Amino acid sequence: MHRRTLLTSALKLGLGAGALGIMPGLAGRAFAQAGAASVEELPPLEGELTMYLGRGEGGLYENVLKAIEQRNPKLKLGIRRGPTAALANAIVAEAGAGVRRADVFWAVDSGAIGLVRDAGLAQVLPDDLQAGLQPEFRYPGWAPVTGRIRTLPFHTGRLAADDIPKDIMALPTAGLSLGWAPAYASFQSFVTAMRLLRGPEATRDWLRATAKVAKTYAGELGVVMAVERGEVDVGFANHYYTLRLKSGKPDAQVDLAFTNNDAGCLVNASGVLALGDDELPVNFIRYLLTREVQSYLAREAYEIPLVEGVEPPEGLPGLETLSPPDVDLTRLADLRPTLDLMRDAGVL
Repeated sequence: MHRRTLLTSALKLGLGAGALGIMPGLAGRAFAQAGAASVEELPPLEGELTMYLGRGEGGLYENVLKAIEQRNPKLKLGIRRGPTAALANAIVAEAGAGVRRADVFWAVDSGAIGLVRDAGLAQVLPDDLQAGLQPEFRYPGWAPVTGRIRTLPFHTGRLAADDIPKDIMALPTAGLSLGWAPAYASFQSFVTAMRLLRGPEATRDWLRATAKVAKTYAGELGVVMAVERGEVDVGFANHYYTLRLKSGKPDAQVDLAFTNNDAGCLVNASGVLALGDDELPVNFIRYLLTREVQSYLAREAYEIPLVEGVEPPEGLPGLETLSPPDVDLTRLADLRPTLDLMRDAGVL
């Protein structure tokens, strides 16, 4: 069966994560733990709903939406697709013109969510919806759907994880060749987090020092592939690029290292918010936080489930074993100072 068929069958029949073929042997544990609901526990969706959907994850989010539609035949779902930042700006502009076209906004990064929330357009989500999320990912005006953590993919033929500094600020002077993708949105969110945590001057110095030892790539999958080929020792990338590469090439000479309590191990998230004040958008969001959907995205997209009781993707340690920094993810929307800083440092 194709992965969309697997998800659709599970949502239509109300089957759990194990029946999805997603987490063999783990279904009992997922169901036994308190937290995320099953689709069987949710109210049916009826009526018209318009979603603004940020592009991302190779169509996997689209698969989720199609499965929800098939389970809820009385739901009429309209989707506007586009780059996440452009859709966030469109929502704010439409509100300024006295128009609301979107009922739900599903963004591939939390910075865009922050732009809409800060404009006062997000509906406050009920406590019972938030209750299924891990406590550190509960926000009143939006819900994280899945997470992604910043990592340092490294070439295992040359290095061990202990050879890599645990402080991101020490990496440029560690005697390692580096790979990065400064024009990539995920990297810019990472730099924004560094600017918020360490200040603009320290961030500018870090960028300039890193540029002296880094090779530039168009995207973070390219960074990970370059590490695996041995072109560079260490790269900067979200975790799932390495896990996806290794899923197709189990003997790939690349693994993941993590820093401690700094921007180098930032946990960012895709997120969703409701616009307006009726129940349908909120109840739709409930489906995205079910065990079935979260398990599917963990398996197929290698994203991190942020609800209670669903296992992380294979090959990634649990968030409780890592030390990400404490950052309000919606503050990552403040991107302009970051871009100015990167241009000033000569990396854009």
